Amino acid sequence: AEKVLGYDLLSLCLKGPQDELDRTRHCQPAVRLMFGLGSVSVQVVESCVAAAGYSVGEFAALVFAGALGFAEALYAVKVRAEAMQKASEAVPSGMLSVIGRREANYKFACLEARKHCESLGIENPVCEISNYLFPDSRVIAGHLQALEFLQENARKYYFTRTKMLPVSGAFHTRLMEPAVEPLAEVLKSIEIQKPLVCVYSNVDGKKYMHSKHIQKLLVKQVVSPVMWEQTMHSVYERKQGTEFPYTYEVGPGKQLGAVLKKCNLKAWKQYNHVDALEDEEAAET
Repeated sequence: AEKVLGYDLLSLCLKGPQDELDRTRHCQPAVRLMFGLGSVSVQVVESCVAAAGYSVGEFAALVFAGALGFAEALYAVKVRAEAMQKASEAVPSGMLSVIGRREANYKFACLEARKHCESLGIENPVCEISNYLFPDSRVIAGHLQALEFLQENARKYYFTRTKMLPVSGAFHTRLMEPAVEPLAEVLKSIEIQKPLVCVYSNVDGKKYMHSKHIQKLLVKQVVSPVMWEQTMHSVYERKQGTEFPYTYEVGPGKQLGAVLKKCNLKAWKQYNHVDALEDEEAAET
């Protein structure tokens, strides 16, 4: 990883500084690719029936499934992260996590937030759903002024909780369009195989079919919402009475497990979390 990235990723992860690790160009390779893959065991690989990765974690899922080589995927993530960092710095933008009541209309709220931005003189403002998490939860991304407007008017739109995410830009919106071409170019130079196990795409929640399909959707994903709730429904679709498989969330944090619980309680009962750092600490003791 150090040879591909040009800096000591392990040292940055373990020693910081935190503000550098939080930067998109460092965070994406670190959290989703390195620690995700570092946690996968041989037993899981041999019996796996499906894989999925959240946002940049999709690269880790594709490496795990044999569609991408580790070094090539890491280089693609490096290019993606640096391009998205640059796009983020061009426009003051961010992401807002929202939990709403049943009557919440997220798209209407975004429309009014865009109109508010236009009244402030912002041309072509962006405010749209960037992540579908579970039935009552979305992430909305766009211009900071739009997100501030939504927070101030949360009650009007039946939002019960809003929280700004600690990210540097409006990922998975058209504000990331400058990152599309750099990623498209690097993916053209990488050999992509058909996955050995089913991998589900963030773009539409469906299985990747072939190498060109992977190349196309990985690029599209940068400016498209992450359809994670829809992906969960696709992955765990079963005939009534059929047992659910074991599910492993690998890497730091248990956020995806919490989302699975909200999407499918029966599937969540077979959920396990694996953290690479915890495994290393256990081995040392």
